[in-house]
Amino acid sequence: VGQILHVEEGEQLSLQYHERKDETIYVASGRLELEVKENDELVAHELEPGQSRHIPPGTVHRMRAITTCDIFEVSTPHLDDVVRIEDRYGRAE
Repeated sequence: VGQILHVEEGEQLSLQYHERKDETIYVASGRLELEVKENDELVAHELEPGQSRHIPPGTVHRMRAITTCDIFEVSTPHLDDVVRIEDRYGRAE
């Protein structure tokens, strides 16, 4: 499955993980902060255009636009497989 995510500067997606979904993100434009849980701690990684990151199932992660971003996301077809831990829009479970 391929998606284009457009995220305005300062906005962010949920802190989440997927039980089955395997995804890779590619930053097409803008600067992105990708938080990934590593050894029980959220670690921020800054990604710029042309950079990508693989996010295997079970990986807790969140994307935040440092500047307005277009992100290409390619994943397995498990689109409803989202476990939200935190969400500024009230969608956390």
